[in-house]
Amino acid sequence: MDERAALSLLADDLPAAGDDAAVVGEQVLTTDMLHDRRDFPDGTTRYTAGWRAVGASLSDVAAMGAEATAAVAVYAAPDFDPEALRAFVRGAQDVCAYVEAEYVGGDLDDHEEFTVATTALGRTADPVRRSGAESGDALCVTGTLGRSGAALRLFERGDQEWANDLFRFTPRVVSGLAISSSATAMIDSSDGLARSLHHLADASDCGFAVETPLPIDDAVDDVTDDPADRRELGVFFGEDFELVFTAPPDSLPGLRDVCDVPITRIGTVTDGSAVTLDDVSLPDRGYTHGEE
Repeated sequence: MDERAALSLLADDLPAAGDDAAVVGEQVLTTDMLHDRRDFPDGTTRYTAGWRAVGASLSDVAAMGAEATAAVAVYAAPDFDPEALRAFVRGAQDVCAYVEAEYVGGDLDDHEEFTVATTALGRTADPVRRSGAESGDALCVTGTLGRSGAALRLFERGDQEWANDLFRFTPRVVSGLAISSSATAMIDSSDGLARSLHHLADASDCGFAVETPLPIDDAVDDVTDDPADRRELGVFFGEDFELVFTAPPDSLPGLRDVCDVPITRIGTVTDGSAVTLDDVSLPDRGYTHGEE
């Protein structure tokens, strides 16, 4: 059973679940777990691991259109190397400081594999959920796609400095706050653009007509040799942590004026349930825990 099947199994028991973060009053709360073998390629520094692990949870806060307030982490490893532990905490502190949140500690445990569990808190009186997209809304994405896929290729090449730089993504908390004033639905792209669109379509009971060109990161062109591979990293690989959102088309000029990163319109919300890219069905494929 993979992650999606497990979530479906629990849907009736957890009817409030389904967005990037849980909403409790005016607080949002989210948690993530990352493992050495699956999430941190050889060459990932402990500083990058701290940044990326805590950043993943901060990205969920961003997708709710919330202000990030604090984060904690569980650090589990075969041993507590002092330099590695301090580097991890510095990364966690720095990514929190970048979005004006505070890293307030966590827990330590011994484990045969380096493993991190993170929790982030945020605050908003008006969260943006996945379920509000309406036919005719513009479909947009922040920043660029494919950075993490490019980073993995660079780790494999041994270009660790550039790879670590790409792996330290910016959680779009500032962007999410700006976008929340007009967004009708929002999700982060941690599962990849294609799968994220299918999540939004299911939650909003709609379809999407996506059109190229997509905002693929320049780094992707340095690690791919053909259009199919470029599309694979940009559309399906995931782990980019950009915001995918819908909003009325006439709100986009104002959103671009206040957003701290580029916003690209990539399509339109449609009636029905079809998700297409250039009029061809876009497979529901992307990152899934437990998927073979």
